[in-house]
Amino acid sequence: MAETVSDFFWQRLHDWGVRRVFGYPGDGINGLIGALDRAQDKIDFVQARHEEMAAFMAGAHAKFTGEVGVCIATSGPGAIHLLNGLYDARLDHMPVLAIVGQQARAALGGHYQQEVDLQTLFKDVAGAFVQQASVPGQVRHLIDRAMRIAKAERKVTCIIMPNDLQELPAVEKPPHKHGTIHSGIGYSRPVVIPTQQQLQQAAEVLNAGKKVAMLVGAGALQATDEVIAVAERLGAGVAKALLGKAAVPDDLSFVTGSIGLLGTKPSWDMMMECDTLLMVGSGFPYSEFLPKEGQARGVQIDLSPAMLSLRYPMEVSLEGDSRATLEALLPLLKPKSDRSWRERIEKNIADWWKTLEGRAMHAADPVNPQRIFWELSPRLPERCIIAGDSGSHTNWYARDVKLRRGMMASLSGGLATMGSGMPYAIGAKFAHPDRPVLAICGDGAMQMNGMAELITVSKYWQKWRDPRLVVLVLNNRDLNQVTWEQRVMAGDPKFLGSQSLPDVPYHRFAELVGLRGIYVDDPERLASAWDEAFASDRPVVVEVKADPNVPPLPPHITLAQMKSFASSLLSPDPEEGSVLVNTAREVLSGVLPGRSH
Repeated sequence: MAETVSDFFWQRLHDWGVRRVFGYPGDGINGLIGALDRAQDKIDFVQARHEEMAAFMAGAHAKFTGEVGVCIATSGPGAIHLLNGLYDARLDHMPVLAIVGQQARAALGGHYQQEVDLQTLFKDVAGAFVQQASVPGQVRHLIDRAMRIAKAERKVTCIIMPNDLQELPAVEKPPHKHGTIHSGIGYSRPVVIPTQQQLQQAAEVLNAGKKVAMLVGAGALQATDEVIAVAERLGAGVAKALLGKAAVPDDLSFVTGSIGLLGTKPSWDMMMECDTLLMVGSGFPYSEFLPKEGQARGVQIDLSPAMLSLRYPMEVSLEGDSRATLEALLPLLKPKSDRSWRERIEKNIADWWKTLEGRAMHAADPVNPQRIFWELSPRLPERCIIAGDSGSHTNWYARDVKLRRGMMASLSGGLATMGSGMPYAIGAKFAHPDRPVLAICGDGAMQMNGMAELITVSKYWQKWRDPRLVVLVLNNRDLNQVTWEQRVMAGDPKFLGSQSLPDVPYHRFAELVGLRGIYVDDPERLASAWDEAFASDRPVVVEVKADPNVPPLPPHITLAQMKSFASSLLSPDPEEGSVLVNTAREVLSGVLPGRSH
């Protein structure tokens, strides 16, 4: 029998399968934290350095396990701090439960210290379910509904717990009378498959196509074999949205790689030339990188009907689980006898990898960021998990890193927020302590919050069965992605006041907190640095002095972008010389439309 509401709270979550919670303490959750201490043989508490990081970790736990991630924060400022990490989970359709404290019930409405209208505050990010507990008998069904909705709808939910309620005697079974709720534990996701008639309609469209292109996203992560089988049957190429990078291996001859601003030229060419588009589990938002409306017939598979026919007008929209739907669709598909489309795609891909290797070997000052990732790919350990951040480094991760079967990778997709790389890596490491993890971060993100989370790594790493957590920091002393966006989109030169960053010795900071640091300012040192990092007996920060003036150009450059970039050079740019030299190298490597590789 649980002694307090808080004791019951954690026992109920344990019964739901929760084994870990990420958070930061505060007096608004003292009762819950005390009970968590008493329940530490059932549920682990991971102390982040900031509540936002705890929310990111919970989202990463959900991404890398498929389970509900759980985070906890105190009332007022602690609850507010959770929001960015929770929005990241919401926009990427991840199941996360946020537990937040509140002031005593009798004080609410009295302009009390740290009193915030949390139900209103969380109504958007946790709109699927956000409720404040009022009496002990209510807590049971609040937990049950919050967990079931998070699991079933893959959404963020929130329970608000006033601090005085946390210490009251528990009520495990409400009285059997009018006005009470008697809820239960458990949820099993059904396998959703379209009707046979719908599948037949989709097959007719796909069988009629002569140039079939596939686009897969995070919804296809558990359907690798089925995606490959369908692509082989249709003679299709497979492009990947960023969150779906691990859905199919990059070493397959028909995988064109990423799509969009961070994508590849083979993906662009395939989408511009296809006559049929099959989208699987993707909400990729940028329509300019998809076929022009009316160019291609479309079929889409998605578990969420709200995402169907949203990015491209589909002829057949199939609501269903990606794996099961593709498996049911496969017998209805006819093998393509004409393989010329597939052969063209494979040639483009083979040429593209040569182009990327050539670009990676271009001279830079001092290290070409593309080479960092080119040297990384063959050295990634088996079953590695990659946690990305947001910045110019995301371009190189998207294009240059070759993921192999069995690897996992994710980053902040829908929100594309800075500062997610380190907490994602920590969340991944707790979820899979036996697997090597790589965090990819820019210097801006490391200064924003990553350095603090190195302290979290230092606190916990000896508990992990495999100690390998490698953190790559691209030190280019620049908020580089925005700098290039200013040049190419707005036509403005680099603004030192907003863009330049202090030069921090990240590898030395790692050493100060008991980790290992590796510093690289010579491209010839990259290969051995990666080997050393992945062979280390403790977490490592690999700091690379990267050239900020290697342009992360998109696979297709519009006339407007060319004009904006030219306009930026009409005004004094503090790094104009190296920008021009590096851009010329990229252009001569085949970036511009119409040039061969």
